[in-house]
Amino acid sequence: MTIRPNAPMPDGLRHFMRAGQHPARAVACPHCGAAEHRPCRIPSSGRVLNRPHPQRISVWAEATAVCPHCQVAPGTPCHTDGIPLPGAEVHARRYLEAEEMAA
Repeated sequence: MTIRPNAPMPDGLRHFMRAGQHPARAVACPHCGAAEHRPCRIPSSGRVLNRPHPQRISVWAEATAVCPHCQVAPGTPCHTDGIPLPGAEVHARRYLEAEEMAA
């Protein structure tokens, strides 16, 4: 068997290696600019945060889950009577759906 030090890691294995991280770290943070799979930071001080910014969690929930409230597909913003929610927010039920899918 040949060992290749730079071989890509399979996605299934990568998921289990990062099991202790919040699943929202799979997307880039629109608030602080943290790259995918990197922790969020406070932009002014550079301090690393334990949890992702709320904006990052919203982007992750929108990208991964169907919204049970407004019935939109993953990747589509939530709306109320056809009007998008302010600040690119998502419904609370969509957060729960995304967390259930990640578990």
